[in-house]
Amino acid sequence: MKKVKYFPILVSFFLFNSLSAQELSTAIAQKAEALQNQLMQWRRYLHQNPELGNREFKTAAYITEQLKDLGLEIKTGIAKTGVVAILKGGKPGPVIALRADMDALPVKERVNIPYASTDSSMYGKTKVAVMHACGHDAHVAMLIGTAKVLAGMKKDIAGTIKFIFQPAEEGAPEGEEGGAALMVKEGVMDNPKVDVIFGMHIESWIPAGDIQYKPGSFMASADLFTIKVKGKSSHGSQPWLGVDPIAVSAQIIEGLQNIVSRQMDLTKAPVVITVAKINSGVRFNIIPEEAFMEGTLRTLDGKMQQDVQERMKFTAAKIAEASNATAEVNFYNKTLVTYNTPELVEKMLPSLQAAAGKNNVRTMEWVTGAEDFSFFGTKAPAFFFYIGGMPRGNDAKNAPPHHTPDFMIDDSHLFVGVKTFCQLVFDYPKTIKN
Repeated sequence: MKKVKYFPILVSFFLFNSLSAQELSTAIAQKAEALQNQLMQWRRYLHQNPELGNREFKTAAYITEQLKDLGLEIKTGIAKTGVVAILKGGKPGPVIALRADMDALPVKERVNIPYASTDSSMYGKTKVAVMHACGHDAHVAMLIGTAKVLAGMKKDIAGTIKFIFQPAEEGAPEGEEGGAALMVKEGVMDNPKVDVIFGMHIESWIPAGDIQYKPGSFMASADLFTIKVKGKSSHGSQPWLGVDPIAVSAQIIEGLQNIVSRQMDLTKAPVVITVAKINSGVRFNIIPEEAFMEGTLRTLDGKMQQDVQERMKFTAAKIAEASNATAEVNFYNKTLVTYNTPELVEKMLPSLQAAAGKNNVRTMEWVTGAEDFSFFGTKAPAFFFYIGGMPRGNDAKNAPPHHTPDFMIDDSHLFVGVKTFCQLVFDYPKTIKN
């Protein structure tokens, strides 16, 4: 009992006995900045060699190669292609996890850079171009760099560091499990049990090296939904003899938007319903029997998520019924709300400021994009934040969006991400209360 009770005090004593806070920050900064050219090389190699989710075989091998001489315990094949490396510090302390995602997207790059991707792969049954159109290449580079810096400071680390290189953040192939959910299922947050986890995401619209964050609900849950509308086929010249599922689908889409604009309290949290795909019919003069829709529901509150789902089922069914059709709505949970533990954010804010500069760290509003980092947060307190990748001086309004062929980041400040992860590792043990 005494060891548990006084453990944080001993950790703090040993840390301060080795390096003062200022000396520690200076040492981290020097080591991280010295790695900048290497960080860019890692990131650009990965950018030129992208792989889709659950198929990151070359990426995993590359990561393992970079980590092999650091004295880490390395495990591969986690959640299919994931890599987990463990560093045991020189002093007792908590288990701190740091995460980076590895996968690319089925997007054809059109940015004119020497290391642009020309790779292709199978996406389902279709051959597609592949591109790191969301910055995961930068995430991997920064976590490799963090591992190298921390391995060189092992004697001063209190606790154990778990480096998680996660596959399939953008989603697993159809019919497969993957991503953070599968990593959690396979026990990545256990053995040793993780006490806290940190993650970051580079953003094309935030100035390079800046950090933005939000306590509490930060990024939305993302539910894939499908709607099957069944009507009655007829000749295109005689719609009154059938039930047109395409016309019913159009009414359902409008009805779904009325849920957002007229039924939900948007002062509480935002809601987004997007129908992004419709399939129906085979010929211009045949009214088909069925129509299929796919889309995404984004919410930032768990209760609202359930409420909206029920309203969508009710709305679709009743609109279809009014035309003598039927509509079946199904949901497939992709991610949860990414929730930043408020107490943890408050404690670790000085670490972000020490790494990026106080004037370069700001709060932001919630985001309707989603992140499967949220699954890690179900097992331990979590803090996920954004780091900038826009050339400084550029206008954020003109920044190329993520998941598009024009996505591009400035990788000249990747060292700030390394500094931030390292600062969090050294500072977190000092915040643990008796």
